[in-house]
Amino acid sequence: MEIEREILEVDVLIIGAGPAGLSVAYRLAELVAADDGLEMPEIMIMEKGSYVGAHSLSGAVMDPRGLAELIPDFKERGAPLEAEVTGDVFYVLSEKGRLKSPFMPPSLQNHGNYVISLNKLTAWLAEQVEATGLDIFAGLSAYELIVENGRVAGVQTVDMGLDKNGEPKENFEPGSIIRAKVTILCEGVHGSLTRQAFEKIPGLTAESLPQSYLTGIKEVWEIPEGRVKPGDVIHTVGWPQPKHEYGGGWMYAMTDRMVSVGFAVGLDSPDPTNDPHMRFQRYKTHPLLREILSGGQMLHYGAKTIPVAGYYSVPKLFSDGLMLCGDSAGLLNARRLKGIHLAIKSGILAAETLVDCLKTDDFSVDMLARYSQKFEQSWARQELHGARNFHAAFKGGLWTGMFHAGLQTVTRGGGLFNRRVNKADHEEMLAAADYQKRFGSAPAKLAVKFDNKYTFDKVTDVYKSGTMHEEHQPPHLVIADYDICNNQCTSEYGNPCQHFCPAQVYEMVDDENRPGMKKLQLTPSNCIHCKTCDIADPYQVIRWVTPQGGEGPNFTNC
Repeated sequence: MEIEREILEVDVLIIGAGPAGLSVAYRLAELVAADDGLEMPEIMIMEKGSYVGAHSLSGAVMDPRGLAELIPDFKERGAPLEAEVTGDVFYVLSEKGRLKSPFMPPSLQNHGNYVISLNKLTAWLAEQVEATGLDIFAGLSAYELIVENGRVAGVQTVDMGLDKNGEPKENFEPGSIIRAKVTILCEGVHGSLTRQAFEKIPGLTAESLPQSYLTGIKEVWEIPEGRVKPGDVIHTVGWPQPKHEYGGGWMYAMTDRMVSVGFAVGLDSPDPTNDPHMRFQRYKTHPLLREILSGGQMLHYGAKTIPVAGYYSVPKLFSDGLMLCGDSAGLLNARRLKGIHLAIKSGILAAETLVDCLKTDDFSVDMLARYSQKFEQSWARQELHGARNFHAAFKGGLWTGMFHAGLQTVTRGGGLFNRRVNKADHEEMLAAADYQKRFGSAPAKLAVKFDNKYTFDKVTDVYKSGTMHEEHQPPHLVIADYDICNNQCTSEYGNPCQHFCPAQVYEMVDDENRPGMKKLQLTPSNCIHCKTCDIADPYQVIRWVTPQGGEGPNFTNC
């Protein structure tokens, strides 16, 4: 049936109220207000979370460079900085032991940086944006990127009030068409609209290498006093991550009683039983972590993917009617484990480009190209270029990776190779038979017993994320071919989705129509919007699409 949709016209449409999107809005409003010859354009900021910050999750240690450029007096304005970093430690872990590095790698030296809660910071940034007179529309999800004759013309928002079969219910409300002179995607890692942009506009990724991702699992704990000092930072590599795989852990002290602890696991793993959540639960059994967490209480949980392939995987930052900022563009320095400052800087550069467009009333692709030119001349590009080969260094495993990373430090990112070709993460996963041929044993993840005191199952952790979805709506995890999942994937890979999802969305259950066989069962209401499934599925038949606005995790103090 043909649906009549309301059409809204705006000048600038910003998708995502994270650090990048809010920086675009704040800087643009500031520049327009300072220019007597300009009138404030129609700026619309959409955020799919129930509130600004609800979907913002990070480690996080923030380099303040970007924020200081955006809001020089951020401290005086009360930016929520949990603690200035007071000490750095780097460990290589074995199952029971630890080796403290006698020196800190320069990339992990955090003097002058801050331990923060990203969802608190984005909420504060939203207050600064709203003080300029702009509105942020939280709980409003964009479903489809509208591309007309190669030009991005805006978005369609999510249809509300559909049943599980996609049929309208009594409370049905059709999504609107929001048309814009320019649409800026700031929707975070592997966003659904960004994926559509790459598919509909192939030129965006024609010259870049495939992106590679980690899934970071995080919990916030309240612990007894005296274990840590505010601003203590610990990074680890080694156990429980296999030596041939990429990843590592952290502990950041937000206060003397509140710590962020987490573990990040590479999705380019060859292991079809790769389970980031289980790796993290095992990580917490290590004596180093147990000394910190003993007697404490887990308060919050979250997971998100992290783009780590670096400079050579950054797509073209603009197209006709389109700009990409922050994690949507893969702007993260894997060597430093930092991206917030780069997201903010990209937002600043995008805003400065838009002012040029407003002054000339020209939003053509040639004008938007100035954004990419500004980026190439910025410190953000210089920093990313200096870490351009970091992730590729670890293709041979931990020890060769550390050697190459050290060499890259003294050669300003060069090392012994440049622009090493990589495959998409899902192409790195091996079928069970191929895994056994390479490693001499069948894939089998090492588990830990969940005691609900220090280690938790996925469902318990999901509860701690505050995740909420209305269950009677179309699944926002769309399976293109269940036959592949229930038959081919079972025999070849053993259904890795049941392992790599950190929220128990995917389960293999008894198939009542095929005795002795299993079928895939989805629980989309568990989804914490990390996008791991969309990235890691070896057949690429899982597609993450936006659910109704305001749904998903509700992160606090994360």
